[in-house]
Amino acid sequence: MNNLLNLPSTFFVGCNYWASHAGTAMWSNWQPEQVDLDLKRLSEAGIEVIRVFPLWPDFQPIENMYSSEGEHFGYRFGEERLPTTEAGKAGMSVEMMARFQAFTEIAATYNIKLIVGLITGWMSGRLFVPPALRGKAILTDPDAIRWQVRFVQYFVKQMKHNDAIIAWDLGNECNVMGKVASQQEAYVWTASIANAIKAKDTTRPLISGMHSLFPTGNWTMQDQGELTDILTTHPYPFWTKYMDFDPLTSIRPTIHATMESLLYAQIGEKPCFAEEMGTMGPMVCSEEVAGAFARTSMLTQWSHGLPGLLWWCANDQTKLNHAPYDWVACEGELGLMTEEGRVKPALQEMGRLKKVIQELPFGKLPARKVEAVCILNSSQDHWATAIGAFLLGKQSGFDLEFRFEDQPLPDANFYMLPCVTGVYGVAKQRWEQLLDKVREGATLYLSSNDGYMLNFAELTGLTVQNRSRRASDAIVFLQTEAGEIPLTLPSAFKLDFRNDRAEVLAAEADGNPVLTKASFGKGTVYFCALPVELAMSQQAGVSYKPEQFPYWKMYEFISEEARSARVVQVKDPQIGLTEHIVDAHSQIAVLINYSPEGREVPLILQEGWQVEASLYGNGPTVREGGTLVNVAANDAVILTLRKIHAS
Repeated sequence: MNNLLNLPSTFFVGCNYWASHAGTAMWSNWQPEQVDLDLKRLSEAGIEVIRVFPLWPDFQPIENMYSSEGEHFGYRFGEERLPTTEAGKAGMSVEMMARFQAFTEIAATYNIKLIVGLITGWMSGRLFVPPALRGKAILTDPDAIRWQVRFVQYFVKQMKHNDAIIAWDLGNECNVMGKVASQQEAYVWTASIANAIKAKDTTRPLISGMHSLFPTGNWTMQDQGELTDILTTHPYPFWTKYMDFDPLTSIRPTIHATMESLLYAQIGEKPCFAEEMGTMGPMVCSEEVAGAFARTSMLTQWSHGLPGLLWWCANDQTKLNHAPYDWVACEGELGLMTEEGRVKPALQEMGRLKKVIQELPFGKLPARKVEAVCILNSSQDHWATAIGAFLLGKQSGFDLEFRFEDQPLPDANFYMLPCVTGVYGVAKQRWEQLLDKVREGATLYLSSNDGYMLNFAELTGLTVQNRSRRASDAIVFLQTEAGEIPLTLPSAFKLDFRNDRAEVLAAEADGNPVLTKASFGKGTVYFCALPVELAMSQQAGVSYKPEQFPYWKMYEFISEEARSARVVQVKDPQIGLTEHIVDAHSQIAVLINYSPEGREVPLILQEGWQVEASLYGNGPTVREGGTLVNVAANDAVILTLRKIHAS
């Protein structure tokens, strides 16, 4: 059973749905026989939940009436006065509500559950608004908000007894329906709609339905987390900043949905899942590549504790001539199925993996081990910093969780504060709390993007002697057991240091320290003078060519102690590894290959542990010198590990 939504699968698989014959016109061009066929095909392919959209102007078709000199004279359904019924007072179409009821009955026939996106005013590149509200500021105009509140209250009241519906959704990317001038305006709109929904139904979770949220700005993860029950990401590599740099079968795109959803959940402090995801069709990749992408991404989301995913979308829409399909070419071929019902490889893989996960002997996968707390601070590019830190951690073999600087500081042995940026630095009270943790024995990693840090010399063992703008990228030489590794790191400024007491792990050609280690109280401080996380996230090609761009080697240094507690490790930056504790004597390890070639890797097992069984993928082989496992291209191996004696 899924512990987030009332679904039977421990990891749910679904999609967003518009009817194959009509797209956004499915309610005005209602063909229940075709809808029945669509849902039958989806159910047979493994889909158990769909997100559906009562198109706003179809369900609330109100129009304005005006008298002389443009004086507003009320609202009507065409020439008809609004009835004095409950539906009429809400401006709602009884006919459309009956069609939606019929839709739920079809869904129930195939045991498909529904997430209902209530305010569907934005869809696939087009704004859909009732005639009476056209031209208004949809998110801030009082009249527009009044009718939206009436819409959701009526709809929810009428449909809340329907067992096919498992969650309400504010609507489809409602933050795109119009502009807001401030965070306060975004908050007021969200609160108005959320409270109206919850006033009529407290039994179902409320899903945010937004995309492109940030820790700061008008639309924030924190506000959506406060006002809704479940956060959502819409993590398309094609549309998301920094994500379309690499091929879809490499680590950055395939880990994207997981990385962004964890960021939302941990900063917004509510559960999160990828509510829309996909490859954006045949001009981006082949169907076979889309299948490999879906497989790798789904395995990653599952292994990192996310509850499920929804693909965009159910069906291709190549035969439609109305907007937005006649003006947005990329909307035509995004389906898991063709209009004729051919199931594409992405859906085949999703349905297959859902069965694999459901049949695993341990039920819900235990939470993964997390070694580090990564704190994002106010002045930086939060998304770029988070991407860089997460990818580097994954390539070097450890896991992290995110916090924003205004959240309480959790207890941990390893803290990360990457890419400190600008003169504000970190808020002093939070900074002092962090330093206290290090004095008591924690490890702290800092990297600088021309940022200010109090107590810098005391903390790092370095004293800044001078500062200058760089004319070119920094060339850094990292000292490793295998020899010196040169790295090229983009950076705007150079800080010249006097080394008072730091151990230098990497330096420029002139000896200027770049990566250092120093003691601070009972703890340890690693300092990187360059924003290696931005070098990872803001450049194309670096994450899927780790041998050519071995930035992750710096993270190997800073995480050595943290990784030592792992039962199993691998030394391949293309293989991601999560560990999951079952009990004191057994664990589960999930190895995911983030490359389109099969990779054989040695397992480095902690003394006293052995591989007990392979639950998915190739089993390990024991050769002279160790245990090896072959992980298929864009696939995974799931192992159980058992402690055989005390180490």
